[in-house]
Amino acid sequence: MRVAMEAASLGLSSGGLARYTSELSSALARCFPQDEFLLLSDQPFSMPLEAPANLKRGGGPRTAAERRWWLWGLGREARRRQVDLVHGPDFAVPYLPQLPSVLTLHDLSPWMNAGWHHAADRVRRRCRVLLQLGIPTMIVTHSEAVRKQALERFRIRPERIVAVPPAAPSWIRPVNPAPRRPYFLFVGTLEPRKNVPILVEAWREVRRDHDVDLVLAGRRRADGPQFADEPGLQLLGEVPDSQLPELYSGALAFLYPSLYEGFGLPVVEAMQCGVCVITSAACREAGGDAAVYADTGTELVAAMRQAASNPQWVAGRRVQSLARASQFSWERSAQLTYQVYEEARRRFGR
Repeated sequence: MRVAMEAASLGLSSGGLARYTSELSSALARCFPQDEFLLLSDQPFSMPLEAPANLKRGGGPRTAAERRWWLWGLGREARRRQVDLVHGPDFAVPYLPQLPSVLTLHDLSPWMNAGWHHAADRVRRRCRVLLQLGIPTMIVTHSEAVRKQALERFRIRPERIVAVPPAAPSWIRPVNPAPRRPYFLFVGTLEPRKNVPILVEAWREVRRDHDVDLVLAGRRRADGPQFADEPGLQLLGEVPDSQLPELYSGALAFLYPSLYEGFGLPVVEAMQCGVCVITSAACREAGGDAAVYADTGTELVAAMRQAASNPQWVAGRRVQSLARASQFSWERSAQLTYQVYEEARRRFGR
């Protein structure tokens, strides 16, 4: 099989979209060496590090008409490359259904709360129309929760949508961190949906009794919260991937009180480093029985105080985290996604 994957998200410096496209394309190429996987885009992008030989860079638009990438360009380049299927990993597929296609629907946040996204109008309009017209042959979500939400909102036939959980990269693993002050950790984009102001308020309450810092790692989106300097609050901004294992491994607990998630990949990343995880019910399919769930400020304060005062409790949570993380892998994700590709090829044109 020859698969084209749209790669514009690889032009992003960080975030879940870039991680998903990079890790999935590389895992597919590793797991299916007899096949060829092409990354195509009308935007500049970087190839995944250590890309297998059968994961290759394809072309972009060649004419003015093809600059209308989703209408003409992507489909034409895919046909020039004689691909068997096109995968859109970021809420879109070619508008004209001339080849089998798979669309990844990461979550339904663009349609749930306008305040969560300051620049999602295009995704909101385009993806909804594609789904309602049945343009994608198959659809992938990251969780059963999002699959059920999509079935209800877009009236998709159940056999056309499959939940495939993602995983943490293999290079995120426990390390011996350098000595530093105790700290709670948040990793993710600072945006309204992540509920970071509630986290900061809870930390301030806990800090009255426990001398623990709060580290916020991730780029701040234009509509994200801003925080003034204060003792103990560390705003790291965007952190290189190479620093993440040590940052996760050294944390007293990882905090992720998101209001809504398609899955919650940072939860699995933290667990793969053996960190105690305190998160919201939005990440239950990621955290399973290993995470502590806190959905109010009061619950968050109580869980943070437990982590700050009970080393044995934290140690037990660390063991549970490692066990939970071992249930996910990009190889498994690739195998399940490949099955979706095969189903899309069987269904196309029916």
